[in-house]
Amino acid sequence: MFSYPLVNVLGACLIITSMMVVLARTGRAAAFLYSFQSLMLVGVLASLGFVTGSTELFTWSATAFVTKVVLVPAILLFTLKKIGKDAQADLPPKLNPMKSVALVAVEVFVCFVAVSSIDLPTALEVKPTLAVSLAHFFIGLTCIVIQRSIFRQIFGYCLMENGSHVTLALLAPQAPELVEIGVATDAIFAVVILAVLVWRMAHYAHTLDADDLCELKG
Repeated sequence: MFSYPLVNVLGACLIITSMMVVLARTGRAAAFLYSFQSLMLVGVLASLGFVTGSTELFTWSATAFVTKVVLVPAILLFTLKKIGKDAQADLPPKLNPMKSVALVAVEVFVCFVAVSSIDLPTALEVKPTLAVSLAHFFIGLTCIVIQRSIFRQIFGYCLMENGSHVTLALLAPQAPELVEIGVATDAIFAVVILAVLVWRMAHYAHTLDADDLCELKG
């Protein structure tokens, strides 16, 4: 029932949903889309668990559901509510959607070329998904660079973390659950710290525009 093509199809869905997160018009929409994108990640982990027979990946998928599908979006939505409308959390990105899509397409292509020469037993059947997972590092970096709102830049980190999660699952499906717990815990604490910093910036500077926050004032 489950096979490697399903893993690769879900990997393609990861790219599509990641692009939707980057192009979302509002922070609230980006939070819900990130939750959906993380649900695709859970699907990748679970289907990979069925294919490889790795019980560890089922634990990974359950942990990812709790942390990435539920907790992280909830934290970001709560932060957005605390910020309110005065700080302008929904600023338009620096690049228009067409240029953003073109940039991501180039990044994905480069990652596909990079993994084409990889000859590892654990990666032979899932090279498309491995390329997608590597591309998430660049997509996350793109999100950080093109977003004017520092609240929206948090999603760039979240996408990069999702990419590392998938890469680890593909290359080391038998890794202990403790590794996954460590990755998930780091992600939660990082998002909490970033959310607190964004809220304090909004509270004291009354703006989340990165262009307005590039100069330090004594």
